[in-house]
Amino acid sequence: LQGYPMHTSAGLIASGGIIAPIIPPSMPFVIYGVTTNTSISALFLSGIVPGLIMGAGLIVAWKLVLRNIELPEGQPLPMRERLQATLKAFWAMLMPVIIIGGMKSGVFTPTEAAVAAVIWALFLGLVRYRSMNIRTLAQATFETIETTASVLFIVTAASIFAWLLTTTQAAQALADWILSMTDNKWVFLLLANLLILFVGCFIDTIAAITILVPILVPIAQQLGVDLVHFGLIMVLNLMIGLLHPPMGMVLFVLARVAKLSVERTTMAILPWMVPLLIALGLVTFIPAISLWLPRALG
Repeated sequence: LQGYPMHTSAGLIASGGIIAPIIPPSMPFVIYGVTTNTSISALFLSGIVPGLIMGAGLIVAWKLVLRNIELPEGQPLPMRERLQATLKAFWAMLMPVIIIGGMKSGVFTPTEAAVAAVIWALFLGLVRYRSMNIRTLAQATFETIETTASVLFIVTAASIFAWLLTTTQAAQALADWILSMTDNKWVFLLLANLLILFVGCFIDTIAAITILVPILVPIAQQLGVDLVHFGLIMVLNLMIGLLHPPMGMVLFVLARVAKLSVERTTMAILPWMVPLLIALGLVTFIPAISLWLPRALG
């Protein structure tokens, strides 16, 4: 890491990584949108501004955490190399433009947008960047099949669970219990944040969405919470839950990759949780942060 503190750098990289599913394209948004019949393109757009806020918060936190540590000075890149790197990355950065632009213009549906993204990625990997060959393509295909199969098993189990909640009226009973305590949507959002954040520490993101949606979304609808806004809150909580001690999945992956103990990794994560939780609070209680862009673009 060129002289940067290992634990601090590892914590920042892991914290920055959870922003990826917030800024489109995002699989959790697709699962939530399909489950709740919410506009996927609106969900994609809702994550852009919060993602930028989270990134800015991590930058500020980095400056504060390392303000008393002498850091190595990097060598500035010549302008020619900067332009070459920008041009090289330009083609990859077109993917979200293709996905969102195609859906907003009506060229293709969200499902067709996923196909278009795969075709574009194959073109970049096989033709433009030549970072893939037939062997790596076959390997990626088999890994995709395994991942898709596991996701389908999770969705199937979660669908059965949702059916049981419906037939036993457990979801309605829980909704009535929560509404008996409060009919204030802001109090509900606070309680939902705590619940989803806790669940995100223990359960896979896709499974958590498919399990929590039939429980929480009906309550949100009764209280007048915008489902795009609630979808962003749910996904953001689950992403932070991946980092959150004691059982966050990213926590253990980071410990293994960085060759640090889980305790040391937990301490490395904690400073970066502050800006992420602040961003979560802003997104929860200021809906315009997430809803401004989807509404501005219709």
